[in-house]
Amino acid sequence: MINLQSLISFNDMTKQSLFTLSKQVPGEYRANFLHLYLDIAWFGVLSGSAIAFVGVFAARQGANALQIGLLNAGPAVVNLMVTMPASKWLQSRPISRSVFWTAVFNRIFYLAWIFLPSLLLPQGQIWALITLTMLMSVPGTGLAVGFNALFAGAVPLEWRGYVAGLRNALLAMVYILVSLLCGWLLNRLPFPLGYQVVFGLGFLGAAMSTVHLWFVRPHNESDTLSHTPSHTTRRRNLTGPGTFRTLGDSQRQAVGLRFFTRVTDWRNLLQVSVVNGRYGQIIATLFFFHFTQFLAIPLFPLYWVNNLHLTDQNIGWGTALFYTSVLLGSTQLARLTERFGNYRLLVTGAIIMSLYPGLTAMSRALPLYLFTSVVGGIAWSLVGGVIANYLLENIPEDNRPAHLAWYNLALNAAILLGSLGGPAISAQLGLVTTLSLIAAARFLAAMLILTKGREAA
Repeated sequence: MINLQSLISFNDMTKQSLFTLSKQVPGEYRANFLHLYLDIAWFGVLSGSAIAFVGVFAARQGANALQIGLLNAGPAVVNLMVTMPASKWLQSRPISRSVFWTAVFNRIFYLAWIFLPSLLLPQGQIWALITLTMLMSVPGTGLAVGFNALFAGAVPLEWRGYVAGLRNALLAMVYILVSLLCGWLLNRLPFPLGYQVVFGLGFLGAAMSTVHLWFVRPHNESDTLSHTPSHTTRRRNLTGPGTFRTLGDSQRQAVGLRFFTRVTDWRNLLQVSVVNGRYGQIIATLFFFHFTQFLAIPLFPLYWVNNLHLTDQNIGWGTALFYTSVLLGSTQLARLTERFGNYRLLVTGAIIMSLYPGLTAMSRALPLYLFTSVVGGIAWSLVGGVIANYLLENIPEDNRPAHLAWYNLALNAAILLGSLGGPAISAQLGLVTTLSLIAAARFLAAMLILTKGREAA
Protein backbone atom coordinates (compact mmCIF):
# COMPACT_ATOMS: atom_id res chain seq x y z
CA MET A 1 0.00 0.00 0.00
CA ILE A 2 1.25 3.47 -0.76
CA ASN A 3 1.51 5.50 2.40
CA LEU A 4 0.67 8.94 1.14
CA GLN A 5 1.69 10.85 4.23
CA SER A 6 5.29 10.24 3.24
CA LEU A 7 4.59 11.55 -0.25
CA ILE A 8 3.63 14.87 1.35
CA SER A 9 7.16 15.16 2.64
CA PHE A 10 8.46 14.08 -0.77
CA ASN A 11 6.47 16.88 -2.42
CA ASP A 12 7.99 19.38 0.01
CA MET A 13 11.40 17.89 -0.59
CA THR A 14 11.20 18.39 -4.37
CA LYS A 15 11.39 22.14 -3.76
CA GLN A 16 15.04 21.44 -3.04
CA SER A 17 17.52 19.61 -5.24
CA LEU A 18 17.35 15.86 -4.70
CA PHE A 19 20.95 15.66 -5.80
CA THR A 20 21.95 18.25 -3.21
CA LEU A 21 20.08 16.43 -0.47
CA SER A 22 21.63 13.10 -1.42
CA LYS A 23 25.07 14.69 -1.20
CA GLN A 24 24.23 15.80 2.35
CA VAL A 25 23.33 12.31 3.59
CA PRO A 26 25.94 11.33 6.21
CA GLY A 27 28.18 8.50 5.06
CA GLU A 28 27.15 6.14 7.86
CA TYR A 29 23.51 6.26 6.68
CA ARG A 30 24.00 5.86 2.93
CA ALA A 31 24.17 2.06 2.88
CA ASN A 32 20.94 1.73 4.85
CA PHE A 33 19.18 4.27 2.65
CA LEU A 34 20.33 2.55 -0.55
CA HIS A 35 19.11 -0.87 0.58
CA LEU A 36 15.78 0.62 1.71
CA TYR A 37 15.34 2.14 -1.76
CA LEU A 38 16.20 -1.13 -3.51
CA ASP A 39 13.97 -3.07 -1.08
CA ILE A 40 10.93 -1.00 -1.97
CA ALA A 41 11.69 -0.98 -5.71
CA TRP A 42 11.71 -4.78 -5.76
CA PHE A 43 8.64 -4.82 -3.52
CA GLY A 44 6.99 -2.71 -6.23
CA VAL A 45 7.76 -5.51 -8.70
CA LEU A 46 5.99 -7.98 -6.38
CA SER A 47 3.03 -5.67 -5.80
CA GLY A 48 2.55 -4.77 -9.46
CA SER A 49 2.68 -8.38 -10.61
CA ALA A 50 1.65 -11.30 -8.39
CA ILE A 51 -0.29 -9.32 -5.78
CA ALA A 52 -2.03 -7.05 -8.28
CA PHE A 53 -3.29 -9.87 -10.51
CA VAL A 54 -4.00 -12.75 -8.13
CA GLY A 55 -7.66 -11.75 -7.68
CA VAL A 56 -8.14 -11.60 -11.45
CA PHE A 57 -6.43 -14.98 -11.81
CA ALA A 58 -8.83 -16.47 -9.27
CA ALA A 59 -11.80 -14.97 -11.11
CA ARG A 60 -10.62 -16.40 -14.44
CA GLN A 61 -10.28 -19.81 -12.80
CA GLY A 62 -13.93 -19.69 -11.78
CA ALA A 63 -13.68 -18.38 -8.23
CA ASN A 64 -16.91 -17.07 -6.75
CA ALA A 65 -17.24 -13.91 -4.65
CA LEU A 66 -16.90 -15.81 -1.38
CA GLN A 67 -13.62 -17.40 -2.45
CA ILE A 68 -12.17 -14.06 -3.54
CA GLY A 69 -13.44 -12.58 -0.28
CA LEU A 70 -11.52 -15.21 1.64
CA LEU A 71 -8.31 -13.95 0.05
CA ASN A 72 -8.81 -10.85 2.20
CA ALA A 73 -10.77 -12.34 5.11
CA GLY A 74 -8.27 -15.12 5.82
CA PRO A 75 -5.31 -12.80 6.43
CA ALA A 76 -7.56 -10.52 8.51
CA VAL A 77 -8.34 -13.42 10.85
CA VAL A 78 -4.64 -14.16 11.15
CA ASN A 79 -3.82 -10.51 11.82
CA LEU A 80 -6.42 -10.37 14.59
CA MET A 81 -4.91 -13.39 16.29
CA VAL A 82 -1.22 -12.84 15.65
CA THR A 83 -0.42 -9.09 15.89
CA MET A 84 -0.08 -8.94 19.67
CA PRO A 85 1.73 -12.29 20.13
CA ALA A 86 4.05 -11.43 17.24
CA SER A 87 4.87 -8.05 18.75
CA LYS A 88 5.62 -9.63 22.10
CA TRP A 89 7.73 -12.38 20.51
CA LEU A 90 9.77 -9.85 18.51
CA GLN A 91 10.53 -7.54 21.42
CA SER A 92 13.47 -9.52 22.79
CA ARG A 93 14.94 -10.51 19.42
CA PRO A 94 17.35 -8.71 17.08
CA ILE A 95 15.24 -6.43 14.92
CA SER A 96 17.24 -6.68 11.69
CA ARG A 97 17.45 -10.47 11.73
CA SER A 98 13.80 -10.78 12.82
CA VAL A 99 12.61 -8.69 9.89
CA PHE A 100 14.76 -10.64 7.44
CA TRP A 101 13.61 -14.08 8.56
CA THR A 102 9.93 -13.14 8.82
CA ALA A 103 10.27 -11.77 5.26
CA VAL A 104 11.83 -15.06 4.12
CA PHE A 105 9.07 -17.19 5.64
CA ASN A 106 6.37 -14.82 4.37
CA ARG A 107 7.62 -14.49 0.81
CA ILE A 108 8.71 -18.07 0.14
CA PHE A 109 5.03 -18.85 -0.37
CA TYR A 110 4.99 -16.80 -3.58
CA LEU A 111 7.18 -19.51 -5.12
CA ALA A 112 4.35 -22.02 -4.70
CA TRP A 113 1.98 -19.77 -6.67
CA ILE A 114 4.02 -20.39 -9.83
CA PHE A 115 3.38 -24.13 -9.85
CA LEU A 116 -0.30 -24.21 -8.87
CA PRO A 117 -1.65 -24.27 -12.48
CA SER A 118 0.60 -27.24 -13.25
CA LEU A 119 -0.34 -29.25 -10.17
CA LEU A 120 -4.04 -28.67 -9.45
CA LEU A 121 -7.40 -28.30 -11.15
CA PRO A 122 -8.92 -24.78 -11.15
CA GLN A 123 -10.93 -25.15 -7.92
CA GLY A 124 -7.94 -26.75 -6.24
CA GLN A 125 -5.80 -23.79 -7.29
CA ILE A 126 -8.29 -21.33 -5.79
CA TRP A 127 -8.45 -23.08 -2.43
CA ALA A 128 -4.67 -23.50 -2.43
CA LEU A 129 -4.27 -19.74 -2.92
CA ILE A 130 -6.64 -19.06 -0.02
CA THR A 131 -4.75 -21.48 2.22
CA LEU A 132 -1.35 -20.11 1.22
CA THR A 133 -2.38 -16.51 1.87
CA MET A 134 -3.52 -17.44 5.37
CA LEU A 135 -0.29 -19.32 6.12
CA MET A 136 1.94 -16.56 4.79
CA SER A 137 0.06 -14.01 6.89
CA VAL A 138 1.49 -15.50 10.10
CA PRO A 139 5.10 -14.44 9.39
CA GLY A 140 3.69 -11.52 7.39
CA THR A 141 2.17 -10.01 10.52
CA GLY A 142 5.52 -10.20 12.29
CA LEU A 143 7.16 -8.64 9.23
CA ALA A 144 4.70 -5.74 9.22
CA VAL A 145 5.30 -5.02 12.92
CA GLY A 146 9.04 -5.52 12.78
CA PHE A 147 9.67 -3.49 9.63
CA ASN A 148 8.08 -0.38 11.15
CA ALA A 149 10.47 -0.64 14.08
CA LEU A 150 13.46 -1.42 11.83
CA PHE A 151 12.78 1.66 9.71
CA ALA A 152 12.63 3.82 12.84
CA GLY A 153 15.91 2.37 14.08
CA ALA A 154 17.75 2.54 10.74
CA VAL A 155 16.69 6.03 9.65
CA PRO A 156 17.30 9.03 11.93
CA LEU A 157 14.26 11.17 12.68
CA GLU A 158 15.48 14.11 10.60
CA TRP A 159 15.88 11.91 7.49
CA ARG A 160 12.66 9.89 7.68
CA GLY A 161 10.62 12.23 5.51
CA TYR A 162 13.34 12.21 2.84
CA VAL A 163 13.80 8.42 2.82
CA ALA A 164 10.11 7.54 3.10
CA GLY A 165 9.23 10.05 0.39
CA LEU A 166 11.69 8.56 -2.06
CA ARG A 167 10.51 5.05 -1.18
CA ASN A 168 6.93 6.05 -1.90
CA ALA A 169 7.86 7.56 -5.24
CA LEU A 170 9.86 4.47 -6.20
CA LEU A 171 7.04 2.14 -5.22
CA ALA A 172 4.46 4.09 -7.19
CA MET A 173 6.59 4.34 -10.34
CA VAL A 174 7.70 0.70 -10.30
CA TYR A 175 4.15 -0.49 -9.56
CA ILE A 176 2.75 1.45 -12.50
CA LEU A 177 5.38 0.19 -14.94
CA VAL A 178 5.23 -3.43 -13.78
CA SER A 179 1.42 -3.59 -13.84
CA LEU A 180 1.48 -2.33 -17.43
CA LEU A 181 4.16 -4.87 -18.33
CA CYS A 182 2.20 -7.72 -16.73
CA GLY A 183 -1.00 -6.74 -18.52
CA TRP A 184 0.92 -6.81 -21.81
CA LEU A 185 2.48 -10.20 -21.00
CA LEU A 186 -0.85 -11.74 -20.02
CA ASN A 187 -2.38 -10.66 -23.32
CA ARG A 188 0.39 -12.30 -25.32
CA LEU A 189 1.04 -15.52 -23.42
CA PRO A 190 -1.45 -18.40 -23.31
CA PHE A 191 -3.45 -18.98 -20.15
CA PRO A 192 -2.33 -20.02 -17.54
CA LEU A 193 1.33 -19.74 -18.63
CA GLY A 194 1.06 -15.95 -18.58
CA TYR A 195 0.04 -15.98 -14.92
CA GLN A 196 2.87 -18.37 -14.07
CA VAL A 197 5.29 -15.86 -15.61
CA VAL A 198 3.66 -13.01 -13.66
CA PHE A 199 3.82 -15.01 -10.41
CA GLY A 200 7.46 -15.82 -11.19
CA LEU A 201 8.18 -12.12 -11.65
CA GLY A 202 6.48 -11.48 -8.33
CA PHE A 203 8.60 -14.08 -6.58
CA LEU A 204 11.75 -12.53 -8.05
CA GLY A 205 10.69 -9.16 -6.64
CA ALA A 206 9.92 -10.72 -3.26
CA ALA A 207 13.28 -12.51 -3.13
CA MET A 208 15.34 -9.47 -4.12
CA SER A 209 13.44 -7.23 -1.69
CA THR A 210 14.21 -9.70 1.09
CA VAL A 211 17.90 -9.77 0.18
CA HIS A 212 18.13 -6.01 0.60
CA LEU A 213 16.36 -6.18 3.97
CA TRP A 214 19.27 -8.32 5.19
CA PHE A 215 21.63 -5.37 4.80
CA VAL A 216 19.49 -2.81 6.69
CA ARG A 217 20.90 -2.26 10.19
CA PRO A 218 19.57 -0.06 13.01
CA HIS A 219 22.03 2.57 14.25
CA ASN A 220 21.08 2.44 17.93
CA GLU A 221 23.23 0.52 20.40
CA SER A 222 20.78 -2.34 20.92
CA ASP A 223 19.36 -4.24 17.96
CA THR A 224 16.14 -5.30 19.68
CA LEU A 225 12.63 -4.04 19.10
CA SER A 226 12.25 -2.91 22.68
CA HIS A 227 15.17 -0.50 22.19
CA THR A 228 14.13 1.12 18.94
CA PRO A 229 13.82 4.91 19.08
CA SER A 230 10.68 6.17 20.79
CA HIS A 231 10.44 9.32 18.68
CA THR A 232 7.18 9.71 16.82
CA THR A 233 6.70 11.31 13.49
CA ARG A 234 3.74 11.80 11.23
CA ARG A 235 5.77 11.30 8.10
CA ARG A 236 5.18 7.60 8.11
CA ASN A 237 6.90 4.95 6.05
CA LEU A 238 5.03 3.87 3.05
CA THR A 239 4.08 0.25 2.96
CA GLY A 240 3.16 -2.51 5.30
CA PRO A 241 5.17 -5.45 3.99
CA GLY A 242 3.50 -8.72 4.79
CA THR A 243 0.03 -7.30 4.28
CA PHE A 244 -1.87 -9.07 1.50
CA ARG A 245 -3.75 -6.89 -0.96
CA THR A 246 -5.92 -7.50 -4.00
CA LEU A 247 -7.13 -5.20 -6.74
CA GLY A 248 -9.67 -2.44 -6.33
CA ASP A 249 -9.68 0.29 -3.69
CA SER A 250 -8.52 -2.26 -1.12
CA GLN A 251 -5.52 -0.49 0.33
CA ARG A 252 -5.12 -0.89 4.09
CA GLN A 253 -3.95 1.43 6.80
CA ALA A 254 -1.76 -0.46 9.28
CA VAL A 255 -1.48 2.52 11.58
CA GLY A 256 0.96 2.64 14.45
CA LEU A 257 2.24 -0.93 14.47
CA ARG A 258 5.60 0.35 15.72
CA PHE A 259 4.02 1.49 18.96
CA PHE A 260 3.18 -2.12 19.82
CA THR A 261 6.88 -2.92 20.05
CA ARG A 262 7.11 -0.81 23.21
CA VAL A 263 4.15 -2.38 25.04
CA THR A 264 5.15 -4.09 28.29
CA ASP A 265 1.77 -4.93 29.81
CA TRP A 266 -0.23 -6.71 27.11
CA ARG A 267 -3.09 -7.56 29.46
CA ASN A 268 -4.10 -3.89 29.65
CA LEU A 269 -3.61 -3.04 25.98
CA LEU A 270 -7.32 -3.19 25.04
CA GLN A 271 -8.50 -0.79 27.71
CA VAL A 272 -12.28 -0.43 27.64
CA SER A 273 -12.00 3.10 29.06
CA VAL A 274 -10.30 4.18 25.81
CA VAL A 275 -13.51 3.70 23.78
CA ASN A 276 -15.99 5.03 26.33
CA GLY A 277 -15.96 8.60 25.03
CA ARG A 278 -15.34 10.47 21.79
CA TYR A 279 -12.64 8.11 20.62
CA GLY A 280 -15.11 5.24 20.76
CA GLN A 281 -17.35 7.14 18.35
CA ILE A 282 -14.40 7.61 15.99
CA ILE A 283 -13.54 3.91 16.11
CA ALA A 284 -17.17 2.87 15.50
CA THR A 285 -17.44 5.29 12.57
CA LEU A 286 -14.16 4.18 11.00
CA PHE A 287 -15.14 0.53 11.50
CA PHE A 288 -18.30 1.14 9.45
CA PHE A 289 -16.30 3.06 6.83
CA HIS A 290 -13.79 0.22 6.40
CA PHE A 291 -16.61 -2.35 6.49
CA THR A 292 -18.31 -0.67 3.52
CA GLN A 293 -14.93 -0.38 1.81
CA PHE A 294 -14.23 -4.12 2.01
CA LEU A 295 -17.78 -5.20 1.18
CA ALA A 296 -16.98 -4.38 -2.43
CA ILE A 297 -13.42 -5.70 -2.70
CA PRO A 298 -14.26 -9.34 -3.62
CA LEU A 299 -16.80 -8.16 -6.19
CA PHE A 300 -14.57 -5.95 -8.35
CA PRO A 301 -12.52 -8.70 -10.07
CA LEU A 302 -15.68 -10.68 -10.75
CA TYR A 303 -17.37 -7.67 -12.35
CA TRP A 304 -14.33 -6.83 -14.46
CA VAL A 305 -13.93 -10.41 -15.72
CA ASN A 306 -17.51 -11.68 -15.96
CA ASN A 307 -19.54 -8.53 -16.66
CA LEU A 308 -17.15 -6.14 -18.40
CA HIS A 309 -15.13 -8.92 -20.05
CA LEU A 310 -11.94 -6.89 -19.69
CA THR A 311 -8.66 -8.32 -20.89
CA ASP A 312 -5.72 -8.55 -18.51
CA GLN A 313 -4.10 -5.68 -20.38
CA ASN A 314 -7.20 -3.55 -19.81
CA ILE A 315 -7.02 -4.31 -16.09
CA GLY A 316 -3.33 -3.42 -16.13
CA TRP A 317 -4.22 -0.04 -17.63
CA GLY A 318 -6.79 0.55 -14.92
CA THR A 319 -4.33 -0.38 -12.19
CA ALA A 320 -1.68 1.93 -13.63
CA LEU A 321 -4.20 4.80 -13.85
CA PHE A 322 -5.29 4.20 -10.25
CA TYR A 323 -1.74 4.52 -8.92
CA THR A 324 -0.88 7.39 -11.23
CA SER A 325 -3.84 9.26 -9.77
CA VAL A 326 -2.68 8.36 -6.26
CA LEU A 327 0.79 9.70 -6.99
CA LEU A 328 -0.39 12.91 -8.66
CA GLY A 329 -3.07 13.53 -6.04
CA SER A 330 -0.56 13.16 -3.25
CA THR A 331 1.58 15.97 -4.66
CA GLN A 332 -1.22 18.40 -3.77
CA LEU A 333 -1.96 16.86 -0.38
CA ALA A 334 0.38 19.04 1.70
CA ARG A 335 -1.21 22.23 0.35
CA LEU A 336 -4.75 20.87 0.79
CA THR A 337 -4.06 19.64 4.32
CA GLU A 338 -2.66 23.00 5.33
CA ARG A 339 -5.75 24.75 3.98
CA PHE A 340 -8.56 22.36 4.95
CA GLY A 341 -7.17 20.04 7.63
CA ASN A 342 -7.13 16.25 7.93
CA TYR A 343 -10.77 15.94 9.03
CA ARG A 344 -12.28 17.74 6.01
CA LEU A 345 -10.05 15.90 3.55
CA LEU A 346 -10.98 12.56 5.13
CA VAL A 347 -14.68 13.35 4.67
CA THR A 348 -14.10 14.49 1.08
CA GLY A 349 -12.08 11.38 0.25
CA ALA A 350 -14.72 9.12 1.80
CA ILE A 351 -17.44 10.78 -0.29
CA ILE A 352 -15.43 10.35 -3.51
CA MET A 353 -14.67 6.76 -2.53
CA SER A 354 -18.40 6.06 -2.43
CA LEU A 355 -18.49 6.75 -6.17
CA TYR A 356 -16.13 3.87 -6.98
CA PRO A 357 -18.55 0.90 -6.61
CA GLY A 358 -21.41 2.91 -8.11
CA LEU A 359 -19.40 3.82 -11.21
CA THR A 360 -18.19 0.22 -11.45
CA ALA A 361 -21.81 -1.00 -11.48
CA MET A 362 -22.58 1.50 -14.26
CA SER A 363 -19.58 0.52 -16.39
CA ARG A 364 -20.43 -1.21 -19.65
CA ALA A 365 -17.17 -0.65 -21.53
CA LEU A 366 -13.50 0.17 -21.05
CA PRO A 367 -13.66 4.01 -20.97
CA LEU A 368 -15.86 4.24 -17.85
CA TYR A 369 -13.74 1.57 -16.13
CA LEU A 370 -10.62 3.67 -16.75
CA PHE A 371 -12.38 6.82 -15.51
CA THR A 372 -13.47 4.91 -12.41
CA SER A 373 -9.84 3.95 -11.77
CA VAL A 374 -8.87 7.63 -11.81
CA VAL A 375 -11.68 8.49 -9.38
CA GLY A 376 -10.60 5.69 -7.05
CA GLY A 377 -6.98 6.86 -7.10
CA ILE A 378 -7.96 10.44 -6.27
CA ALA A 379 -10.15 9.22 -3.40
CA TRP A 380 -7.39 7.07 -1.96
CA SER A 381 -4.83 9.88 -2.28
CA LEU A 382 -7.02 11.82 0.17
CA VAL A 383 -8.13 9.05 2.53
CA GLY A 384 -4.79 7.25 2.65
CA GLY A 385 -2.92 10.50 3.14
CA VAL A 386 -4.84 11.84 6.12
CA ILE A 387 -6.48 9.01 8.06
CA ALA A 388 -3.39 8.25 10.15
CA ASN A 389 -2.92 11.90 11.09
CA TYR A 390 -6.64 12.24 11.81
CA LEU A 391 -6.36 9.36 14.26
CA LEU A 392 -3.21 10.72 15.89
CA GLU A 393 -4.85 14.12 16.36
CA ASN A 394 -7.47 12.41 18.52
CA ILE A 395 -5.09 10.23 20.54
CA PRO A 396 -3.13 11.33 23.64
CA GLU A 397 0.61 10.89 23.09
CA ASP A 398 1.10 9.11 26.42
CA ASN A 399 -1.31 6.26 25.59
CA ARG A 400 -1.03 5.66 21.84
CA PRO A 401 -0.61 1.85 21.86
CA ALA A 402 -3.95 1.29 23.62
CA HIS A 403 -5.79 3.66 21.28
CA LEU A 404 -4.18 2.29 18.12
CA ALA A 405 -4.82 -1.29 19.23
CA TRP A 406 -8.56 -0.58 19.14
CA TYR A 407 -8.28 0.92 15.65
CA ASN A 408 -6.31 -2.01 14.26
CA LEU A 409 -8.80 -4.41 15.89
CA ALA A 410 -11.69 -2.53 14.27
CA LEU A 411 -9.88 -2.43 10.90
CA ASN A 412 -9.22 -6.18 10.77
CA ALA A 413 -12.74 -6.96 11.98
CA ALA A 414 -14.10 -4.74 9.19
CA ILE A 415 -11.91 -6.51 6.63
CA LEU A 416 -13.12 -9.90 7.86
CA LEU A 417 -16.83 -9.07 8.00
CA GLY A 418 -16.82 -6.96 4.83
CA SER A 419 -14.90 -9.51 2.76
CA LEU A 420 -17.41 -12.22 3.72
CA GLY A 421 -20.50 -10.02 3.79
CA GLY A 422 -20.15 -8.63 0.25
CA PRO A 423 -20.20 -12.07 -1.39
CA ALA A 424 -23.16 -13.16 0.78
CA ILE A 425 -25.22 -10.14 -0.30
CA SER A 426 -24.16 -10.54 -3.93
CA ALA A 427 -25.30 -14.16 -3.93
CA GLN A 428 -28.81 -12.96 -3.12
CA LEU A 429 -29.04 -9.68 -5.07
CA GLY A 430 -26.50 -9.94 -7.89
CA LEU A 431 -23.34 -7.97 -8.58
CA VAL A 432 -24.84 -4.78 -9.99
CA THR A 433 -27.43 -4.28 -7.27
CA THR A 434 -24.96 -5.12 -4.52
CA LEU A 435 -22.35 -2.67 -5.81
CA SER A 436 -25.01 0.04 -6.01
CA LEU A 437 -26.08 -0.61 -2.42
CA ILE A 438 -22.46 -0.56 -1.26
CA ALA A 439 -22.01 2.83 -2.92
CA ALA A 440 -24.94 4.13 -0.86
CA ALA A 441 -23.52 2.54 2.30
CA ARG A 442 -20.15 4.18 1.67
CA PHE A 443 -21.84 7.55 1.29
CA LEU A 444 -23.62 6.96 4.61
CA ALA A 445 -20.24 6.15 6.19
CA ALA A 446 -18.86 9.45 4.88
CA MET A 447 -21.81 11.28 6.43
CA LEU A 448 -21.17 9.55 9.75
CA ILE A 449 -17.54 10.68 9.64
CA LEU A 450 -18.85 14.19 8.89
CA THR A 451 -21.12 14.24 11.95
CA LYS A 452 -19.34 12.06 14.51
CA GLY A 453 -15.86 13.08 13.43
CA ARG A 454 -16.68 16.74 13.90
CA GLU A 455 -17.57 16.14 17.54
CA ALA A 456 -14.19 14.57 18.18
CA ALA A 457 -12.00 16.74 15.99
